[in-house]
Amino acid sequence: MRTSQQPSRREFLKTSGALAAGAALAGGLSLSRSVQAAGSDAIKVALIGCGGRGSGAVRDCLGADPAVKVIAVADSFENRAQGAAKGLRKEFPDRVDLPDDRVFAGLDAYEKAIAAGPDIVILTAPPGFRPLHYTAAIKAGKHVFMEKPCCVDAGGYRSLVETNKLADETGRKVVVGLQRRHDAGYLRGIEEIHSGKIGKILFLRAYWNGGGIWIRRRRDLARQLGREPTEMEYQVHNWYHFCWLSGDNICEQHVHNLDVCNWANGDQHPVEANGMGGCSVRYAGENKGVGQIFDHHFIEFTYADGSKMFSQCRHIPNTWSPVTEAVHGTLGTSDAHSVKLYTTDGKVAEVKKEPRAKRAGGRKAAGGARSPNAMVQEHMDLIAAIRNNEKHNEGHYGATSSFTAVLGRMATYSGQLLRWDDAVAKGAGEFPARLAWDAEAPVKQDKDGNYPIPTPGVWRAY
Repeated sequence: MRTSQQPSRREFLKTSGALAAGAALAGGLSLSRSVQAAGSDAIKVALIGCGGRGSGAVRDCLGADPAVKVIAVADSFENRAQGAAKGLRKEFPDRVDLPDDRVFAGLDAYEKAIAAGPDIVILTAPPGFRPLHYTAAIKAGKHVFMEKPCCVDAGGYRSLVETNKLADETGRKVVVGLQRRHDAGYLRGIEEIHSGKIGKILFLRAYWNGGGIWIRRRRDLARQLGREPTEMEYQVHNWYHFCWLSGDNICEQHVHNLDVCNWANGDQHPVEANGMGGCSVRYAGENKGVGQIFDHHFIEFTYADGSKMFSQCRHIPNTWSPVTEAVHGTLGTSDAHSVKLYTTDGKVAEVKKEPRAKRAGGRKAAGGARSPNAMVQEHMDLIAAIRNNEKHNEGHYGATSSFTAVLGRMATYSGQLLRWDDAVAKGAGEFPARLAWDAEAPVKQDKDGNYPIPTPGVWRAY
């Protein structure tokens, strides 16, 4: 197995614009003819969600094409929206048009950013907001880049399915931040798997194990606001640690590996799942009362053809920490980048491996230019689909892989064998009925200051 790593985005931003320009010229298309931007050469972009992933994604988009211009930013919190605008103005003075009246804050800021006139909307708010923001963007006629996961519960999945249909009907282009689908090494490796190089797939393995994730303290938010935050403000601020916002780490991070396995297995989804998990150390000591998600999951997924996927994800310090995938077939194995073929006596007969430089370098663009990394390439692919008016909607597999993660989490929380169709039909939505800073938050602390952590055998999936 190989730990999957992406090269740094920032080191390539200055050169990627030039590469993209060459690709555009090689394609023989002028921006004014190809970009659906109301007669403008600029590709106007609005960023919704100005945290770390949003800051990275908007820079990836700027690096993907010299015609990109950022015209609006939005975030639930004022300081993040203002911080993003300030940083972009300083770093890309000729590539942004961000007057103060297009820097939006609040829970309704996404609506204002969408109404500001962008061609592409980048959706990078906490994942629980994704179905809401995606629906609003597609209904407004915008093309979309949305980060993974695309949903964190069954209600969100059902919403995605309907919005994906609308995107198809209206010709909107959609890219999802599952960047391995845009990586040269993965594209080659999956092609070899699909061509039968490892024979019939028997089982797959997926891993996202690591030491943990950030915690945002209530006291820090109080200092930022100059007052005690409401419970809703705190949960949105510390969103990773609440299931209704992140979907737990199986959804927020491990979805990458689950997506690769679904992809390798013919882009089918599991039909059932059972698993186990819990929260051993995440909220111990000074982290008591910080959140409510598990710190480890193990799931056995079963596909319709009987093949299995075994999934691990963990956030515990000082533990084995692979982030990778493996596909096992009747003739060999693959990590989706290299293929090992076996003789009948079980010895390795041949290893076919993608050259390391190519794996790190991304996929060739038009005219022979190479994108710096897959996280820039996905934006290049979105812009190319818009220019060429090609059908392109990654929302379908984005929804399927996101709900694969949701199904796994429901299985570990409940300790039950769950079936895909039942989970889709009967699973609840976690998103609050009223979205406002003074609204009742979806989960509450008990008398000891702890949030409810699901107990297998007690927690019910539906």
